[in-house]
Amino acid sequence: MARTRYAPDRGLTRRMVLTMFLIGLLYVVLTGVLIAALGKAWPLVVVLVGGLFAAQFWFSDRIAAFSMGAREVTPEQAPELHGAVDRLCALADLPKPRVAIADSDVPNAFATGRSQKKSLVCATTGLMRRLEPEELEGVLAHELSHVAHRDVAVMTIAAFLGVLAGLITRMALWTGILGRGSRNNNVLLLLIPLVSAVVYVISFLLTRLLSRYRELSADRAGALLTGRPSALASALTKVSGQMARIPTRDLRRAEPFNAFFFAPALASGGAMSRLLSSHPTLEQRLDRLGRLSAELGR
Repeated sequence: MARTRYAPDRGLTRRMVLTMFLIGLLYVVLTGVLIAALGKAWPLVVVLVGGLFAAQFWFSDRIAAFSMGAREVTPEQAPELHGAVDRLCALADLPKPRVAIADSDVPNAFATGRSQKKSLVCATTGLMRRLEPEELEGVLAHELSHVAHRDVAVMTIAAFLGVLAGLITRMALWTGILGRGSRNNNVLLLLIPLVSAVVYVISFLLTRLLSRYRELSADRAGALLTGRPSALASALTKVSGQMARIPTRDLRRAEPFNAFFFAPALASGGAMSRLLSSHPTLEQRLDRLGRLSAELGR
């Protein structure tokens, strides 16, 4: 990875590495079950799964950007947005990504791209209209941290285990690739969907945990880069407060893209919702930024 001036968070990094290790361990378990159960048919499944993974890795970010209505803009069309991105990229020693705007009243921003050279950062019109320049710069610094650390690629790889487990479950249930008739085959026909379902649930929870760690890491890195944690905290508070004024139907339309967003379109409620959320709670994020602001003040 190209070196940037984004400050690392070693505590969060260790937790993210541990989470990725556990996800990788699940890959090994599921692959072992796949090879043991499918016999001679497993190479075909590996080829199909490999093709699916390649498609998701190479095209998922473009599909997401298209689905969210991201429209690439020139410096003449959006001088304020380009100016902020230029300043932050110079500070971070980061290649400038493509810059886009999404015509949406939902105040948010996101970054996509599997590498620094293939990245795109986008702000919605609702976000740009509501934030002060320093607040907008804080949000963009957060998003550029995702670009610098290749978070989109990491999360795509991490999330693919759930896709793989779901695919195997469907194949075992619907294609009859295991065959039928013998007692052993019938047992396997029941065992593989069960193992795949368990792997899916565990990988989903681990991926969401990893996503929350990465959001906290991006908050910290972005705030350190600009030297203004209070500006990012102010943006978070303002964005979260303004979400309540957006029609629910618009928020539900944006909700499937929460994992990409700076702040979730629909915030988590109870403990179970927080466990399944792709983002930490607003209170957690503000608390960490407050402590970081105190550290910088000293």
